[in-house]
Amino acid sequence: MASVMIKDVGKTFEGKEEQSSYQVFENINLEIHSGEFVSLLGPSGCGKSTLLNIVAGLEKASNGAVYVGQNKVIEPGPDRGVVFQEAALMPWLTVLDNVVFAIRKQYNKEEAKKRALEYLKLVHLSKFTHSYPHELSGGMKQRVAIARALALDPDVLLMDEPFGALDEQTRSMLHRELQAIWQQTKKTIIFVTHNIREAILLSDKIFLMGVRPGGIIGTFSVDMERPRKTNSLIFNELEEEISQQLAGEIEKVMKEEMGDGYPS
Repeated sequence: MASVMIKDVGKTFEGKEEQSSYQVFENINLEIHSGEFVSLLGPSGCGKSTLLNIVAGLEKASNGAVYVGQNKVIEPGPDRGVVFQEAALMPWLTVLDNVVFAIRKQYNKEEAKKRALEYLKLVHLSKFTHSYPHELSGGMKQRVAIARALALDPDVLLMDEPFGALDEQTRSMLHRELQAIWQQTKKTIIFVTHNIREAILLSDKIFLMGVRPGGIIGTFSVDMERPRKTNSLIFNELEEEISQQLAGEIEKVMKEEMGDGYPS
């Protein structure tokens, strides 16, 4: 496990034409403790995935710096595992070989297979090690992706809306599985979502991001025992509090997109 420090991070995308650049966010400062589960929540276009990609080393910040433990992030590394919305499995490889392929440079063949089997067991896919991706459901593919990321034994697990494309029943099942995995491995997890209820169900802390040029506009600690009950008073009160603040940001997005066509 490791802490994550985001210090004065901003991101501006530069366009090819003059005046075509735009600032996504500026001066983001976050401290995420070792073993903590946090969510980045906000409307579409606020920069949640961009910030996650900067932590992953997949994108460069325009200013500021990110540290994982004592190490400054300058590129992708095995200390950070990433799970995207799409599982991105190689269709010509079996479930087992997809995981082995991801860790082949870190471990010899025998150790890689042993670790792959261990983490496929953790996500309850031991019976599907010789299956191919086209034979799996969407939820099973995402469990392979989680196993693949965990097999690298990263200090930090970065998850970019990994359950966004799944049906409600499958998503609920994977919420339970992810919480069990987190409690067992004690990994630091940064989870991107636009779903308030999902963020409350999973997180120790929620960082709410505003529209661009955005930043962190709210921080919510989730002081509830797990497993959490969505019909509890404290859950509903927190959901309403976040909803009200998020509604203002969504309205800003609509006004920007619709311009004069936005109803007054």
